[in-house]
Amino acid sequence: MEMLLSGRGLITSIIFFLLKFSTAVDIPLSVQQVPTIIKQSKVQVAFPFDEYFQIECEAKGNPEPTFSWTKDDKPFDLSDPRIIVSNSSGTFKIPNEGHIAHFQGKYRCFASNKLGIAMSEEIEFIVPNVPKFPKEKIDPLEVEEGDPIVLPCNPPKGLPPLHIYWMNIELEHIKQDERVYMSQKGDLYFANVEEKDSRNDYCCFAAFPRLRTIVQKMPMKLTVNSSNSIKQRKPRLLLPPPESGSESSVTILKGDTLLLECFAEGLVDIENSSNDVVNFIQKRKVLTPQKKHRRPTPQVEWNKMGDDLPKGKETEVNDGNTLKIENVSYQDKGSYRCTANNFLGSATHDFHVIVEEPPRWTKKPQSGVYSTGSSGILLCEAEGEPEPTVKWRVNGFPIERNPFSGDVITSGEISFTNVQPNHTAVYQCEASNVHGMILASANIDVVDVRPLIQTADEENYATVVGYSAFLDCEFFASPEAIVSWQKMEEAKPLEGRRYHIHENGTLQINKTTEDDAGSYSCWVENAKGKTAVTANLDIRNATKLRVSPKNPRVPRSHTVEFHCESKCDSYLKHSLKLFWSKDGEAFEMNGTEDGRIIIDGANLTISNVTLEDQGVYSCSAHTALDSTAEMTQVTVLEYIVEFEGNKEEPGRWEELTRVQGKETTVLLSLAPYVRYQFRVTAVNEVGRSQPSRPSDHHETPPAAPDKNPQNIRVQASQPKEMIIKWEPLKPMEQNGPGLEYRVTWKPQGAPVEWEEETVTNHTLRVMTPAVYAPYDVQVQAINHLGSGPEPQPVILYSGEDLPEQPTFLKVIKVDKDTATLSWGLPKKLNGNLTGYLLQYQIINDTYEIGELNDINITTPSKPSWRLSNLSATTKYKFYLRACTAKGCGKPVTEESATSGEGSK
Repeated sequence: MEMLLSGRGLITSIIFFLLKFSTAVDIPLSVQQVPTIIKQSKVQVAFPFDEYFQIECEAKGNPEPTFSWTKDDKPFDLSDPRIIVSNSSGTFKIPNEGHIAHFQGKYRCFASNKLGIAMSEEIEFIVPNVPKFPKEKIDPLEVEEGDPIVLPCNPPKGLPPLHIYWMNIELEHIKQDERVYMSQKGDLYFANVEEKDSRNDYCCFAAFPRLRTIVQKMPMKLTVNSSNSIKQRKPRLLLPPPESGSESSVTILKGDTLLLECFAEGLVDIENSSNDVVNFIQKRKVLTPQKKHRRPTPQVEWNKMGDDLPKGKETEVNDGNTLKIENVSYQDKGSYRCTANNFLGSATHDFHVIVEEPPRWTKKPQSGVYSTGSSGILLCEAEGEPEPTVKWRVNGFPIERNPFSGDVITSGEISFTNVQPNHTAVYQCEASNVHGMILASANIDVVDVRPLIQTADEENYATVVGYSAFLDCEFFASPEAIVSWQKMEEAKPLEGRRYHIHENGTLQINKTTEDDAGSYSCWVENAKGKTAVTANLDIRNATKLRVSPKNPRVPRSHTVEFHCESKCDSYLKHSLKLFWSKDGEAFEMNGTEDGRIIIDGANLTISNVTLEDQGVYSCSAHTALDSTAEMTQVTVLEYIVEFEGNKEEPGRWEELTRVQGKETTVLLSLAPYVRYQFRVTAVNEVGRSQPSRPSDHHETPPAAPDKNPQNIRVQASQPKEMIIKWEPLKPMEQNGPGLEYRVTWKPQGAPVEWEEETVTNHTLRVMTPAVYAPYDVQVQAINHLGSGPEPQPVILYSGEDLPEQPTFLKVIKVDKDTATLSWGLPKKLNGNLTGYLLQYQIINDTYEIGELNDINITTPSKPSWRLSNLSATTKYKFYLRACTAKGCGKPVTEESATSGEGSK
C-alpha cells in the first residue's frame, strides 16, 4: 500500500531519538498488561415502560480479563437465570419481568487477570415504585373568617423531580398570592381565610415526569364561617413551623439553588383601623382603593445578617415569601433573616446557611509504564466540604494488604523506588465525604520487553519534490529505547538539518529531492534487544499551472475567457482538481447565479464585464500530494465623463457617467436650467489620465421642479407653535427661475381644509391651538414654470411644554441605607417624556432640612428607583418631577425613614 503524505516541516539536526516510558501510554494488547475498564454504566433507572435494563462493563487487558460483580458490597451471582450475561464482556441485562425489584441496589464491576484487578465506579440500579396517595377519608375542615389554616399534601415518595399542584376537581389551579402560599413540601397555607375560600374540592396533584405519572390526593373540604369581629393580631410564622424555634440550620451543596421560605399569619382590619395603620400599610404595600376593605397579611422581608444579599443572584418569589439564590457558592454561606411585619408587630426567623460540596478531583493518579529498577509517583488530591477522606486501593483491596518495601505511601501520594514486577497492579484512589464518593484508577505496568514496532514492514510512502515526507515507525518499548533511521544503500544513520525523528518514531524529511527516493530502515533498540522495519519512499513531480491570457486589459461590457493549463505527475492525475477564485474568494462550482460568470473545468468565462470584475483571478490545483496556484489580473478600461455647472460652486467638477473603453460618444441625461461644461478622463490598469480640455458651455432650457424638499422636521419651539424646517433644493435641482416653497398643514387625520403659506426660504413658523399635538405637513417646490410632484405628508408635533406632576410617589421598601421608590405617569405629558428629576434631603421633626441631592433618571419607562448610601434611622423627604425637552414640571413629594442598623 502506498501512503500519500504532504506538508512543510521544521528543519533540525537529529540522528536518533531516546524514549523513556514513565507516563500514561497505550500498551499494545500483544504485551501482557493489567485490565482497564473502557466502558461502564452510570445510574440506571428501571422505567416501567422499558423492555429490559442493561448494566454495562467492558474492559481490555492481556491476559483477557474475567468479570465479577458485587451488589451492595456483596458478591453478585452472574449465573442467576433471571439475567442475560454477555459472553464477551461483563455486561448483563435484566429483563423487565415481575422480579425486577429484586435487583435494586448498588453494583460494582471487577475485571481481573493474573496481573491485576480493575474496579468500576459504583453503578446504582433504581427500581422506582409507582407513587400513590393512600385511599383515605379526609375529615372536613371548618374555620372562622380571618383564621389561618394549612391543607397538608404529604405527597408519596417517587423518582425526582417532583412537581406539586393544587387544583379543583375541574383541574383549575388554586390561585396563590400574598395570602395563599404553597410550601416547598407541597402544603397549602392560608394566612387568613376569607368566605370565598370555602369549597369542597381542594385537590393536591403530584407529578413525576420521569415516570410519566400524575397522582391525586382525595379532595378536601374547607368551610369558612363568617365572623362579625375579626381579631387583629401581630404576625406569627407558619413557615418555618413554630416547633423549629426562632432559628434553624440549612445545608446546601455548592452549585445548587437555595430556597428559604417564610410565611406568616396575622392581620390588620384596614376598614376599621386608624389613619396611622393605613399610612403604615401604604408605605409597605401598594394599597389601592379596591383593596381598602381587605385584611392584608404581614409583609415578609429578607436580609443577610452582617452583609448584603448576593448581588445579581438573589430573587424573591411567591410574593416575597421565598428567597431564591441560584448557583450557590461558598460566599453565600452565613445567616439570613426573614421578618414578617404588620402594624401590631413583627416575627423573625434566622436561617444559618452552610455550604458544602461533594468531593472533586484536583489531582488524579496517572497510569504509567515502568521498567524494572525505575522509580515513579502516583498523586491523588481532592477537595470538598467537609474535607474528603482519601484512601488507596490496590486491585480493589485496601493498600494495607499490599505493602511494598521501600515505597512511601500517604493519603495523597505513593512514591515507588526500585520498581519490581510485583508492583504491576491497578491502583485505585477513593475520595469521599458525606455527600458522595469518587473513584480514579491508574494502571502501573512493569514491563521489560524487546521493542515492538507496530508499523507494518515494507510500507510505501510518496511525496512531491520540495515537500516534506513522513515515514512511520510506531513502536512500544520498555525499558527506554533508541530510534535511528538509515537509507538502505547507506551504512550510517541519517544526519543533517533536513532530517527529524519525532517522539513516536516517525522520520520527517524536509525539502525532498528526487535523490530521496528509495528504501529506509527504522531501528528501535533497548536493553532487551532491537527491531527494524523497512519503508519505501517515492518522489513525484510537482504539479504546474499556466493561466492564459495573462493580465488582460478588458473594455467594460466585453467578454473575457481564461484557460488554466495543468501538468502533473501521472500517478496523481486521478486526484487532480481545479478551482477558480477572485481576490481570494472561491467561486461556486458553476460560477455565479446570474450566469454572467461561468466555470467549465479549466475554463473561466466572464461576460458583460463591469468595474466590479476588476481584480486578481487565481486557478488552483489540488492533488493527493500537493497544491499550487497561478494568478492573472483583470483590468477594466473605461472613460469618465465629468461636468461643471453648479452656480454656487463654479470650478467644481463632478462625475456624470462612465463609458466603456471602445466607445467615443455618449448620450447624457442633464438637468434643466443649468449651464454645463464637460471634460473626459481615461482609466486603465495604472490609474486615471489627466482630464481633457473642457468643452464649450451648453445651457439647458428651464422646467418645473421634478422633486420636493427632503428632511422636513420641527425645530425646538415654544408651546403651541411649530417652526417647520426642510432641506432646500440645490441649484442643480431648481430646474428654473423663481423657486418658492408651498407649505400646507392641518391636524393629523382631521377632516378639515389644509392651511397654506408660500415662502422663499426653508423655514416657516406656525401657531397651533394645542401643546404637543400631531399635524400633517406637506412642502412642495414651485417655480415660474410650475409645481413639483404632489408631496407626501409627514407627521410633525407642535411645541412641547412642561409635564404635569407624576400621579403618585411611594416608598415601597426601605432598610438601613437604601430606599426603593415607585411612581405613576403624569396624567398629561405635554411632550415626549425624557426622564425624571429625583431630589431628596434629610428632614426632622423641627423642620430642619439638609442639603438637596439631585438624581437625573434617563429611563422614563422604568417607574421605580433604588436609592443607596442613605443614613440609617434617618427621615428623608423625596421630590419627583417628570421632564420633557422643555424642562421639568411640578414635583410630587413623599416622606419616609430608613431603618436601624441590622434590621429591615
